[in-house]
Amino acid sequence: MTVIPIHAAGAAPVETRSTCPYCGVGCGVVIQSTGAQITGVRGDPDHPANYGRLCSKGSTLHLSATADVTQQTRLLFPQQRAERGGHLQRVTWDAALDHASSTFARIIQEHGPDAVGFYVSGQLLTEDYYVFNKLAKGLIGTNNIDTNSRLCMSSAVVGYKKTLGADAPPACYDDINHAQTVFIVGSNTAYAHPILFRRIEDAKKSNPALKIVFCDPRKTDTAEIADLYVPLQPGTDVMLFNGMLHLMLWEGWTDAAFIAAHTNGFDALKALVRDCTPDVVTQTCGISKEALFEAARLFATSKATLSLYCQGLNQSSSGTAKNTALINLHLATGQIGKPGAGPFSLTGQPNAMGGREVGGLANLLSAHRDLSNPAHRAEVAALWGVDEVPSTSGKTAVEMFQAAADGEIKALWIACTNPAQSMPNQATVRRALQRAEFVVLQEAFATTATCAYADLLLPATTWGEKEGTVTNSERCISRVRAAVSAPGQARHDWQIALDFAKRLEPTGRPTLFPYATPESIWLEHRESTRGRDLDITGMSYAMLEAAPQQWPLPGGQTLGKVRLYEDGVFPTPDGRARFCATAYKPVAEPRESRFPFSLSTGRLRDQWHGMSRTGTIGRLFGHVAEPALQMHPQDMSRRQVADGDLVQVTSKRGSIVVPVQASAELGLNHVFMAMHWGEEFLSGQSAQGQRMAGVNALTTSAYCPDSKQPEFKHAAVKVIKSPMDWSLLAVAWLPNAAALTTRTQLQALMAQFAFASCTPFVNDALDAGGMPRTGLLFRAADHTAPNDAVLEHIETLLHLGGPEVVRYADKKKGQRRAALLQRDATTGDARLQAFLLSGDTSAQSWVTTLLKDGLAAQAYSRALLVASAKPPVAVASRGKVVCTCFNVTDVQIDTHLATCGGDINARLADLQDALKCGTNCGSCLPELRRTVQATSMAIA
Repeated sequence: MTVIPIHAAGAAPVETRSTCPYCGVGCGVVIQSTGAQITGVRGDPDHPANYGRLCSKGSTLHLSATADVTQQTRLLFPQQRAERGGHLQRVTWDAALDHASSTFARIIQEHGPDAVGFYVSGQLLTEDYYVFNKLAKGLIGTNNIDTNSRLCMSSAVVGYKKTLGADAPPACYDDINHAQTVFIVGSNTAYAHPILFRRIEDAKKSNPALKIVFCDPRKTDTAEIADLYVPLQPGTDVMLFNGMLHLMLWEGWTDAAFIAAHTNGFDALKALVRDCTPDVVTQTCGISKEALFEAARLFATSKATLSLYCQGLNQSSSGTAKNTALINLHLATGQIGKPGAGPFSLTGQPNAMGGREVGGLANLLSAHRDLSNPAHRAEVAALWGVDEVPSTSGKTAVEMFQAAADGEIKALWIACTNPAQSMPNQATVRRALQRAEFVVLQEAFATTATCAYADLLLPATTWGEKEGTVTNSERCISRVRAAVSAPGQARHDWQIALDFAKRLEPTGRPTLFPYATPESIWLEHRESTRGRDLDITGMSYAMLEAAPQQWPLPGGQTLGKVRLYEDGVFPTPDGRARFCATAYKPVAEPRESRFPFSLSTGRLRDQWHGMSRTGTIGRLFGHVAEPALQMHPQDMSRRQVADGDLVQVTSKRGSIVVPVQASAELGLNHVFMAMHWGEEFLSGQSAQGQRMAGVNALTTSAYCPDSKQPEFKHAAVKVIKSPMDWSLLAVAWLPNAAALTTRTQLQALMAQFAFASCTPFVNDALDAGGMPRTGLLFRAADHTAPNDAVLEHIETLLHLGGPEVVRYADKKKGQRRAALLQRDATTGDARLQAFLLSGDTSAQSWVTTLLKDGLAAQAYSRALLVASAKPPVAVASRGKVVCTCFNVTDVQIDTHLATCGGDINARLADLQDALKCGTNCGSCLPELRRTVQATSMAIA
């Protein structure tokens, strides 16, 4: 195993410009490195996506690339299982790729090319995507290649193509500065695209007349900036949009001239929305007539309306209909093709757009060509130098894993994604991974849930080590650059796919993969775009070295097109946009008496997807420390559950146990759980002994018939209190070098309990040697206590096994306690370093505060063994972290605000000046404003 040093002796610091690997905003970053070690990151002040700003995730990127993290989380050499379920053994790259190619070749020969499938990722670079697409469709002859972008953006793709004629967001980030109304729907922009949200905040500040409408079932942080909040019921967006158009027609707010000159199909849409009266809409959507009218008025009468939307529209069994119904509003009011106006789909992943551009979906081909079009297939075949591209549509994500579960697909190649955490209906996904004859996982991290199902693990490079390009939400192509060399034996994704492909190629003919560099791949991709809507033949790597570029940028031009359709001409056969008359349909799985709640999933502010990267950074758990199900307080009261109680959440597909948390963001009969919590952080075992695998054990694989995108935003569930006779809480500070290894060992124990969670945390204190520490928090609960050996193992892992540990045990009562205190050499105070409470965890709040906040603990030494719910001396908690950048808590904020005077803006400025919260990445600003407003009202 290669160990990457934190600092290379004598090496000079280097700065490398690159792009953030998280959301689709596509922020530029400057990576700071010394020798072979990434040591820091800051926003690139010259990048047009962010101008130097970074969110809480982006600003901590370097912490996920330290030597400690790399050694303990990264795949550093190829590994193979001799038999299914056996141990992984290290092998050479040649042996690994020979095994992969021979196995794929055998399966293809025996069962045909459609017996294999490739599942790739929106976090791959465009060059990686291109090689994989050519490998599947050009060499093997199967269209069974799809991507996790299917889970986030495919409804937007189909929506754009059906209405505007091409998969091309027509707006740009600068349109926020020109808009008079910003219509945000189905997007918690404050969390999902924080830096873009900063732009909205800036625009509102510079133009107080700007109106912001926010439509979403949850009153999230994004609602804090809204002039109008529309709390529609889950899945009713099509009815809302059709009802808004009904009012626009009634009030004469449509643009008849634009409709006549630039569109088709309006009469059919008019007939459809005639029945979408305010009475019908308000009853269906659960909103007031006043809100419906105001939303329609602001959208239609504004000089420029920009709509921003994301997964709330896309992740739905009516995802395409939601997209087209919203675009209908823009076409009906002429709100497109001018500054500040247009339907702007916000991309979820850093390169979902790039994947779409090269045809990295089962139904697409390079440069936005359609697989179903014979002329398009012929063009790609000629470009690639193959006889033909197969005409049969490939399996999309949900279909691919269902086919593997049914035995139709025999081999799966998975790259840069974690389907055992992120796919819906995990029972089917895991059955697919178990039944497939051969599973290859090409991945940078060894800690993902999918690793356990792989027959062959191939180590890939990741952020800070890769070269290539990505495309963000506004069609802007940016360079990704390597700051350090690859650790261990990790290889670039395109190189792995290329080396595998060359082993499958028949001898005696020129290779289909003559690539020596990422640029050589990109040049072929560039040629495929000639004459297409995304023509980039005027672009070069040299231009991208200087600055990011927007497409289209055809040959002979020097600048890309900032916004599309300014001339009113659309890429359709007649040059006109098309209205789509699609009626509202309820969610695929309506609530009913057995399953009375609607469960939706979404993002946390400081976490990313399955947390394979962000989950290594304890600081990012400060805002939300542990998994929880959010629920309306009235629903909790009716079910007689309180904050922190364990509840069993059950759908038709599975069941999990998780703590419940009251949330005023939600409406009645609506529950929410963050999408990030997979079995790596939340696990358990059903009464029948089955493994329960995170939140996606509950979600449905029902999907939109047009886009094949699954409905993550709604699943019918029931929620009941799940009392456990035994519980455990164990918390400890550990050296950074040991924390991740210990966490992996604790995670291996989680499935033994009916409920278990394991998360890291940090504070700003250093250990006696001046080094940072990471804390681990392990919770478990069950109907009966485990045997003593399990508890002793947990104690040993958390350094609670030594003679200096104080203990108490009462087997009759089933209680066990252990605590480790160490004296501070400077102050002489005893401080709690680790503790375990088993059987009775009522003291968890104050004991955890003692440890996390590093408080003097000598006054509590005896109480730690008694562990009563109330401490002998009050423990003052620092509170919950609000600002991740400066580790500022709600208690500090409330304390300071009590001394502030002036209006809301003055109080916020005073707070930021004193505590610095909200002055770096700005992710906490919506919460800060809400707090300032609440305290101002209380004082008044």
